[in-house]
Parts: sequence; structure tokens; C-alpha cells
Amino acid sequence: MAEVLVYVDHVDGAVRKPTLELLTLARRLGEPVAVALGNGAADTAAALAEHGAVRVLTNDAAELADYLVVPKVDALQAAYETVSPAAVLVPSSAEGKEIAARLALRIKGGIITDAVDLEASDEGPVATQSAFAASYSTKSRVSTGTPVITVKPNSAAVEAAPAAGAVEALSVSFSAQATGTKVTARTPRESTGRPELTEAAIVVSGGRGVNGAENFHLIESLADSLGAAVGASRAAVDAGWYPHSNQVGQTGKSVSPQLYIASGISGAIQHRAGMQTSKTIVAINKDAEAPIFDLVDYGVVGDLFDVVPALTEEVNTRKG
Repeated sequence: MAEVLVYVDHVDGAVRKPTLELLTLARRLGEPVAVALGNGAADTAAALAEHGAVRVLTNDAAELADYLVVPKVDALQAAYETVSPAAVLVPSSAEGKEIAARLALRIKGGIITDAVDLEASDEGPVATQSAFAASYSTKSRVSTGTPVITVKPNSAAVEAAPAAGAVEALSVSFSAQATGTKVTARTPRESTGRPELTEAAIVVSGGRGVNGAENFHLIESLADSLGAAVGASRAAVDAGWYPHSNQVGQTGKSVSPQLYIASGISGAIQHRAGMQTSKTIVAINKDAEAPIFDLVDYGVVGDLFDVVPALTEEVNTRKG
């Protein structure tokens, strides 16, 4: 059976959920071979093996920590030359897409970004993508060279499938460009205790209808009751009510959670482009004609200042 390279997104050995989703998708195409790089790379093996990796190629050279993406591209290219895979899968983060694009150029393969599903065919992997603000779904495949595909978080349910997970040291010769841009300082991001926005199974977002930064605590309380991430529309972010890092939309982040709750968001195309692939969408808006209601699975016509606290209380009551 053909092997499929999976680039591992991890933090000091803790494997992030999008990588486990990639392993699930990779098993549809062949036998997953994981590539773990940087500090704690070897510590990823147990989690990767539990989710289907037959081999885990590791390298923790200093270049991978002190410089930007080029060393990671060098290492992934070395893994590609070692394995000769049928496809390379990479998480669809900003860094992941840069790594994928650079690798595809080097190996003269085609690239598909932001896939939301993968399936096998006799002619190679077929990727499903959302196009034109998620108004259409397209299916495509790479016709020349090895396909390099980035996959959006929450595109597949994580499924355990224990495999050998044999750890092998990956030999890498870093290029001259690898040390061209050095990281001189790092500032840890302050943790809110909530899930990462793009990876969360539930997202609660607030928009113009929240009517001020001082009222976003209503959105946060509902999110915390559900164990959800907090999002915001462009209008709320531009008004300075919530950080840009939490913006959902065409000029913000794209999310695809199991449940998306939009509170006080009208549903402009800019916002819809970032959340339309959510599995279940709920909207709370006092304007019964708001465009968001054309998109939702469930809609509540009402004042969010009444509905959101009542919903939060009901969630907490049922949990308690």
C-alpha cells in the first residue's frame, strides 16, 4: 500500500487535533507516515501511533527552533525523498500553507489548499474544497507530480486506529536559505483557557448587535458554558470591541466547527465566508429579515440581551 506523508503540528511533543484528523484522512489514501520536527518531536510517537501512523520520522535540530519555515521545508523535503509518498498532507494553518507551497514548488508537485474532505481514486487523491464564500463545493485532484494538500481543521472526526508508529531519525541537510531569517524573541500568547478558534468544536460569535466591548462578556459566558471558542464579526473587531485574532470571516479566520452560534450578526457575505462550512449553525438576531437566517439550521428572532443570558443559564442548569 502507498505511503502518505503527514506533517505533524505539535507543541513540545503535544500533538494538536488537526494532525490527528489528517491521520484519519491519510488512512483513506494509504499508510500514514508522520513527520515530527522540533523540540519534543520524539514524544509525539505514542499519540501518532494510536491514530494510525505506521512510521514516525523525527528531527529536532536547532535550526527548526531558531529560524522560520525554510528549515521545516528542508526537513519535509528530506522526508519526501526518503518515503516517495503518494501524497503529502499538511494542516491548513498560515504556516502550514507556506510550508506546503514551498514544498510543492521544490518537488514539482501540484498543491491544493483548504480542503475539507479527501477521498481515494484510481488517479490519486480527490480533494473537496469550498469555493465562492462556501456557496459551492468543488472536487479536484493534482494531475502532475505528487499532490501536496492542506486540510482545514474540523474536516474529519478523529478516529483511533493503533499502528506500529516506529520512530526513525530523519537525516536532514539544511540549505543555505534555512538560516536566512532568525527568530530573535518570542512572547507567549496569553491563554484564555478556551479552545483555539480554528480548532474548536463549538464557536460562539458576537457582532454589531452586541453593542459594545463591555457587553462581550455575554458572548464569553455562553462560550464558557459550552466549552467553546469566542469569535467576532468584522464590525465588532473594527469597532475595537474584540481582538482581531478572534475575527471570523473572509479577512479573519475560517472556522468549521460542529456548532456555530452567531449572536447579533447580520450575516454579511464577508462573515459567511469564514463560517459557512460549520456543521450546525444557530443565529440569534432581533431582525427577522437578517441575511444570516437564510443560512442557519436554527434561528432565534429575539434580542440577544434576553436570549443569550437565558441560553447560558439553561446550559449551566443542565450541566449542573
